[in-house]
Amino acid sequence: MTKQEHRLGGSELKALLLSATDGFRQVLQTVVQEVLEAEMTEALGAEKGERTATRLSYRSGYYERKLVTRVGVLELRVPQDRSGRFSTELFERYQRSEKALVSALVEMYVQGVSTRKVKAITEELCGHSFSASTVSAATARLDGALAAFFTRRLAEPYPYLILDARYERVRDDGVIASQAVLVAIGVDWEGRRQMLGVELANRESRSSWREFVVGLRDRGLAGVEFVVSDDHPGLIAAIREVLPEAVWQRCYVHFLRNALDYVPRKVDDDCLMELRWFYDRRDLTEVKRDLAQWIGKWQAKYPKLVDWVDGNIEETLSFYRLPLPHHKHMTSSNMLERLNQEIERRTLVVRIFPNAASCLRLVRALAVEIHETWLEATRYLNMDSLREHKVSTRRRAFLRALAA
Repeated sequence: MTKQEHRLGGSELKALLLSATDGFRQVLQTVVQEVLEAEMTEALGAEKGERTATRLSYRSGYYERKLVTRVGVLELRVPQDRSGRFSTELFERYQRSEKALVSALVEMYVQGVSTRKVKAITEELCGHSFSASTVSAATARLDGALAAFFTRRLAEPYPYLILDARYERVRDDGVIASQAVLVAIGVDWEGRRQMLGVELANRESRSSWREFVVGLRDRGLAGVEFVVSDDHPGLIAAIREVLPEAVWQRCYVHFLRNALDYVPRKVDDDCLMELRWFYDRRDLTEVKRDLAQWIGKWQAKYPKLVDWVDGNIEETLSFYRLPLPHHKHMTSSNMLERLNQEIERRTLVVRIFPNAASCLRLVRALAVEIHETWLEATRYLNMDSLREHKVSTRRRAFLRALAA
């Protein structure tokens, strides 16, 4: 079978979706099967039936494997080869977050939720029901792997660090309360993003953020030059105490949201849009020139907003110390947006976590899934520009010192 033959075409995709009520399951099953075939081709260095001197082994039939997903159980044929060269991580990687989700659901049994309701949810999500013993065994393995990942030694420097928090509803001793999910992402000198830490805290306090950042440092976090976060006082204090050498950048997206508190509910002019445009300027000189004009233009109409911006916008302009190609990536904590979207999509099902452990399990599983995707992708940033920028900055500082 060639690549042309086993590729799913647009017309076939449409036919599958319209042919039956489980069209999405059939589509996913077809796509996953194609992925397995493509992985085998890559492992052997040859298509099925292809004659080539570079072939590493030969196909040797299939074995049946079921993969439980939220759209149903996929019936797959996993290819084998004579020398046993082929292996795939697809099942373990795909099911890691599935196990976390199902574990959270089944724990509801223990918390007194109707067995009928939980069974209905799991069957609707996965097309398959799970016994408590099966889930307990899967949970134990998953928790161990996740704990190992988020306590691993951080052996390389991370010049860029992004910190943020979101809130999830968790049942604690019969009381539903919001728990802060603290997240840290680093960018290494290869320009790749990595998930560094995910922890739960009762709230975003100075002590909780300090403990989180100290925990990263104790695991080896070093070489941090630039930190992006919102302006939570506890977080800022933790950054200044634990990472005093780093430059802090206030997330401009959070800043613009905060600006809405200083204007009427309905703003029908360009005031806020012009404020957003400052972050597209090439350098700080342009920003300061245009900011002075913006203040003069809107002072009379929005005095509270203008005074607030004038006193706080400097915190959002630290990124101008970085090389130009890095500006759009390091102005905000939007790097975490993919993780937040995935968390929201999954937690819509759970709504309220039965305990803190189930919440942490699901978020960590999603974080590891995204981490692996990042490592396999192309570099997020070209760090050569940062190296060159640092050399140029030191040279200018040296020349200024000589001139003085």
